[in-house]
Amino acid sequence: MTAQQTVLHDVHAALGASFTDFGGWDMPLKYGSELAEHKAVREAAGVFDLSHMGEVRVTGPDAGKFLNSVLAGNLAVIKVGKAKYSLMTNAEGGIVDDLITYRLGEEEYLVVPNAGNAKTVAGILAESVEGFDVTVKDESADTSLVAVQGPNAEAILVPLAGEGQAETVSGMGYYAAAPVTIAGIDILLARTGYTGEDGFELYVANDKAAELWNAVLEAGKEQGLIPCGLAARDSLRLEAGMPLYGNELSATGSPFEAGLGPVISFKKEESFPGREALEAAKEAGLGTTSGRKLVGLKGQGRRAARGGYAISLDGQEVGAVTSGQPSPTLGYPVAMAYVDVAAAELGTVLDVDLRGKAEKFEVIELPFYSRKN
Repeated sequence: MTAQQTVLHDVHAALGASFTDFGGWDMPLKYGSELAEHKAVREAAGVFDLSHMGEVRVTGPDAGKFLNSVLAGNLAVIKVGKAKYSLMTNAEGGIVDDLITYRLGEEEYLVVPNAGNAKTVAGILAESVEGFDVTVKDESADTSLVAVQGPNAEAILVPLAGEGQAETVSGMGYYAAAPVTIAGIDILLARTGYTGEDGFELYVANDKAAELWNAVLEAGKEQGLIPCGLAARDSLRLEAGMPLYGNELSATGSPFEAGLGPVISFKKEESFPGREALEAAKEAGLGTTSGRKLVGLKGQGRRAARGGYAISLDGQEVGAVTSGQPSPTLGYPVAMAYVDVAAAELGTVLDVDLRGKAEKFEVIELPFYSRKN
């Protein structure tokens, strides 16, 4: 099966990008040095093509109530212009996807699923409308997404804002969104991201994506902005302790073991897939007193752990690594892993099997990295 391409694929190729398959998409892995791209986002700014992500618009008088019956969070209480991180769960309480939902109006929401799950999420939403006065429209194929991430992101976008909109950009809070004009192009601007830095995500019609990308790239040159690929995005999100679907999250994994219990609303009236199973899991103390727990690991040596590596304590296997690599910012190996709750206490030193040789890793608090402001 041929991998899909975003409308910016030729732009990336012209910039010298190396490509990789991600969720069925042929995406830029890096343009030069992934370490340089990582550093740019931490110290200046980077621009990413995230057009492989999904966009599903939900409109109608019952939009909030409808989303509350499909997603685990309480979407009906989001204020207009704000966003919420939530989960779609299955009947067993496993995670179908983790996603962000923006409330664009009293009766309008935009649901943004991960690339590999976009069709599944859109399908479940479309199949669940019976009994609700809502319309579900999958706009993924018509929408591109460009992310500008890093401490200089605001300074790059403010001068590009349309007349009278500079304050909308500079005054936008975290997990907020608004329609604005950037470089003369109408977009939905959101102060969200997946890097642990300040930044924005720009939703734009496909036919304007290249123009927007080039305008941002040109405007950001003096601010140290460079194009960044998925390699840097992965190392950035790992340092920030952010889970990746397919690594930390899955259809058989529990939100409670992943530390995402607070994302679930049991106070809302609506039932949603997996509600009963999740209530039982919470009652059983899953992820706190029973089962496994997602933890952060700091390597005591120089060798990095990788996904799938086994973890032991006192000679007994207690878990496995989900993501791991050397931290470019911190200078030591970091990893996320699921371990038995008995082995999850902060300060516990575990043995990670690095291809036949045990290396010591200490359980530490997540995230590994937090920005200063």
